[in-house]
Parts: sequence; C-alpha cells; structure tokens
Amino acid sequence: MKYFLAAILLLTQMTLSHAADAAKADEYSQMRQNLAKVMTAAKPDSIKPSPIEGLYEVVYGAQIFYATKDGSYLVQGDILDVNGQSNITEQRRTGARLSTINKVSEDKMIIFAPKKVRHTITVFTDIDCGYCRKMHNEIDTYLKEGIRVRYLSMPRAGLDSPSYTKAVAVWCAKDRKDALTRAKKDEAVEPKTCDNPVKEEMQLAQEVGVSGTPTIITDTGRLLPGYVPAAHLAQMLEEDSKRN
Repeated sequence: MKYFLAAILLLTQMTLSHAADAAKADEYSQMRQNLAKVMTAAKPDSIKPSPIEGLYEVVYGAQIFYATKDGSYLVQGDILDVNGQSNITEQRRTGARLSTINKVSEDKMIIFAPKKVRHTITVFTDIDCGYCRKMHNEIDTYLKEGIRVRYLSMPRAGLDSPSYTKAVAVWCAKDRKDALTRAKKDEAVEPKTCDNPVKEEMQLAQEVGVSGTPTIITDTGRLLPGYVPAAHLAQMLEEDSKRN
C-alpha cells in the first residue's frame, strides 16, 4: 500500500512540475511573438527577469536586450549596479560570449599553439586588415608568452569580396597555418574552394558583437577590440584569470 501511495505522490509531483514548466513557457509567449517581428532570424536563447522590475533579460547568443513582459518595448543598453559598482549586463554578456565561442569546434579554427599553454585566445581576423597582419607577424611573441591563438575568419568587406576569397583559399590549402601566414604577408595563395566555415564564422562574429578586426575574445569571455601587444595581453590575461 505504501508503495502505491508513493507512486501516486511521485506521479502528482511530476504532473505539477510539467504544468509549472508549461505555465512558465506560456508566460513569455506574447513577448516571443512580438520579438519575432524584429528578430526574425533567431529565437531567444533565454528569457528571465532582470534586476529592474518590469524588464526581462532576453539573450540571443552573446547579445543581451531588455524587454517589457509583452515584448512591446525593447531596450538596448547596459544595467549598472550603482551600489555594487559593477556592470551587470557586461558580466552576463561575457558569460554568454564565452559560451557561444565554446560551441565552435576547434576543427573550424586555425590554431597556433606554444609548447606550454598558459592562456587561449580566439581572434576574429581579416587577411587584408593592417593590424591583423601586424598581430600575426608577431605570432612567435604571443607563443613565447604562452598564449595559444585560435583564428576565426571575418572578412570585413563581406561575402564574395577579395578578402573572403582569400580566407576560403587559406582554409582549403593543404597547410592552413602556412597559407594564412603567407597571405598575411601579402603573398599569393593558390585559389581554391572547398567546404569551409568562413561564412558561418562571419555570422558568429555578429552574434558575439564583433565590429572590427582584429577582435580578441579572451579565455574568460572578455572582448578586446583591436591589436594588443603580446606582453600587455599576457598581463591582462593573468589579471583576468586571478579575478575569475
């Protein structure tokens, strides 16, 4: 008899749990419908109450917005905690950015690694970008600092541009690391096409908030726009790792 009652209790708990989950999903249905009018290409990864009453945090990849419960109004900006002296939105954005980047298989990256890795950075790069070339010309300096560099492509001129064609040719080369190094020295790389992740990586750049090249994503999810010298970058990475 007691086993029968226990089974009934468990079934009741499961039913209530499913009902609660369904109610929670329905709670944001109107918001989802309105958001779909402006965010037609994606569905939110998460929706939850923000620290400000009446506003809800809506996450798309590494992009964070705030919306009213019915989705009629959308706010783009950061929430600052005055008492805690912190940027709540950037903290959430950093975690979302790192999560988005970590979903990318390293098979889709061109990686330069030191013998002893202290930190790993992900760099959105453009073969024809001057500071991207400067950074790669100093790749050995980054490696000496124990920094592992994972490259993702972001040809700023867009699809079917010369920069895009070069990025595809580099990816399709037999030795991608050598081809990338030669391309960044403005040396000719044999034109090739193949199944490649360049377009996908350009979309990823938009998702994580990249607006220029080079853009560095650190191993804590911090976004650093532009070229950072190896020694200074190593110091920043060490300080970030201690804080986290």
